[in-house]
Amino acid sequence: MKSAARNKPTHIVKGNVFDALGFSASEASALKIKAEILSAILEHVRAKGYTQAQLVDILDEYQPSVSNLLKGRISQVSIEKLLRYADRLHLQTSIAVWPIEGRGRRVSVRGTASTHLPRRKLSARGVA
Repeated sequence: MKSAARNKPTHIVKGNVFDALGFSASEASALKIKAEILSAILEHVRAKGYTQAQLVDILDEYQPSVSNLLKGRISQVSIEKLLRYADRLHLQTSIAVWPIEGRGRRVSVRGTASTHLPRRKLSARGVA
């Protein structure tokens, strides 16, 4: 029998787990977005009780791709394709973009004085 001490985590991650795994900031952001879209899709699929055969028809996709999706293999799937799947499942998506706190990066806008970009929320509805 294993002792309780052996079951304790050796490293606790706060924030984006993909950052902690050594991915660049842009790679970590893309993987986090993919994971969030996939999680919503899988939750919806489970709630509706869809079979793989039904998803092949709904998503207009080949069975091996649907199988990979259901197994969470997102490395082979683009964000655009996940958004297309979400749309075909009648799920609404949105993406929020804002400056990272603590990073003083300033952006020049059309030759005017440098300024911080405001927080923006982009909605993707009806993505095909």
